[in-house]
Amino acid sequence: MAEYEACILRLRLAVDMEVQDVSVLGDSDLLVHQIQGATPYLLVYGTEAVIPAEVEISSLRIVTEAGIDDDEWVKARLEQLNLIDEKRLAAVCHGQLYQKRMARAYNKKVHPRKFEVGQQVLKRILPHQIEAKGKFAPNWQGPYVVTRLLSNDALYLADIEGRCIDMAINSDAIKRYYA
Repeated sequence: MAEYEACILRLRLAVDMEVQDVSVLGDSDLLVHQIQGATPYLLVYGTEAVIPAEVEISSLRIVTEAGIDDDEWVKARLEQLNLIDEKRLAAVCHGQLYQKRMARAYNKKVHPRKFEVGQQVLKRILPHQIEAKGKFAPNWQGPYVVTRLLSNDALYLADIEGRCIDMAINSDAIKRYYA
């Protein structure tokens, strides 16, 4: 988002300085189109940028603009500028739909886990822990008993003998133990 805002700021500065030829480059034009449904240049100026190759090798857009007189071109340009707000709104809506689609795809694979006090669980051995001793070492340790639930999906555990672990554990690193 910061790159997009910087691009708009620079393009407005170029307009203020009455620059005639501007090149806009992005990291991934496909990503910009996919997320926003429009290029940043279109959202600022209401029309797509004309690249020098289109002027040299006439494209359909250049031929149609060259075939009209100045009054018609001005009217067409004003009409395009009046539609900028609609294009911006459409790009925002497209971005929101894209975010919802990505969230839905992600959440489809997420299975929430609910734990209760007194339930037996296993705790994941994370790679930075001392217990992680190579690829043939077990990935889980326990069983533990859930002693307290916190509101942010964290748990306090105790081992089978009743010794409490002083640190809260995220429920992502816990799975149910079936004896």
